[in-house]
Amino acid sequence: MKLNELRDNPGATKKRKRVGRGPGSGTGKMGGRGIKGQKSRSGVAINGYEGGQMPLYMRLPKRGFNNINAKRHAVVNLGLLQKFIDAKKIDAKKPITEAVLVESGLVRRVRDGVRVLAKGDFNAKVTIEVTGASKSAIAAVEAAGGSLTVASSGTAAE
Repeated sequence: MKLNELRDNPGATKKRKRVGRGPGSGTGKMGGRGIKGQKSRSGVAINGYEGGQMPLYMRLPKRGFNNINAKRHAVVNLGLLQKFIDAKKIDAKKPITEAVLVESGLVRRVRDGVRVLAKGDFNAKVTIEVTGASKSAIAAVEAAGGSLTVASSGTAAE
């Protein structure tokens, strides 16, 4: 067998239906869309409609809610902070503030403040000033010989 003798199996491919191309095609005039109405127009998709049957999104139970007053903090784990200090991306001699964390790339955006959590190993002697911290994070920083102060953020909502 040569490359020029390769063929698909009979019936493996099907010709594309060219809709709306004259009466001889069988799908001319209205192109299989019926007469008038919303569904005969272009750009219409009635999604989620199940022919009058109760739609799936209404059959499922409602659950939970989103508190619009909830504070959204950027989270920093101590293990990651230690990595950034070891990689010299953060200067351990200067106090570490939220602005320093954003500048180093550890935090993308401050949101309602930065909250420090105690995940990971931490052994740098540093001064950290952030909006929030867990009790175990404060204990871990103080055990390493540093200090972690929780300052209130500058938002007017507090």
